[in-house]
Amino acid sequence: MTFAYPAVIHQTETGTFKAVFPDLASCEAEGDDLNECLENAYHAMYDWLYVELTEFEGNLPPISHAEDLSLRENEFVRNISAIMRLTDGWDE
Repeated sequence: MTFAYPAVIHQTETGTFKAVFPDLASCEAEGDDLNECLENAYHAMYDWLYVELTEFEGNLPPISHAEDLSLRENEFVRNISAIMRLTDGWDE
């Protein structure tokens, strides 16, 4: 399965970057530069989705469209995607 959720990203006052997933409760990531922030955002989203799908009922929140998000002046949106292969309990 492929999942893609928007992350709202901004540069902090200290020069680092922070990503927040508005659709995924408390799912955030930071990095010293934009590339590190994006990589950390991917891992944060992947972990969030994995826990939701394997430990809870797997009712994922709807995906917001980038144009529907309210952004501040220094924020921008990047869609982060993850491919997950869930095979627990499947006979292969």
